[in-house]
Amino acid sequence: MSDRPRFFDDIAGVAGGAISALAGLREEAEAMMRVRLDDLIQRLDLVRRDELEAVRDLAANARAAQEDAENRAAALELRVAALEARVSVLEPSNDDAGPAAV
Repeated sequence: MSDRPRFFDDIAGVAGGAISALAGLREEAEAMMRVRLDDLIQRLDLVRRDELEAVRDLAANARAAQEDAENRAAALELRVAALEARVSVLEPSNDDAGPAAV
């Protein structure tokens, strides 16, 4: 009767070793696949999602800054036009100044 529990202990030990070996193989296979995929991505000039999202954020920020600059430029153009109109009202015209020197 003492042989039977030892037999089960041996089987459990072998099974545990096999499971840990399979887990190690799985981890190594995943690492190899990652390396191969990284090489493939670099050869195909693909980008990672996080890099793409970072570029999208930069583009969105640049677009917002451009729209802001366009709005500010339009507002400045309106101010310049208003100031030019005020100046033209205040300045005498060339006809009122007398004969022009040639």
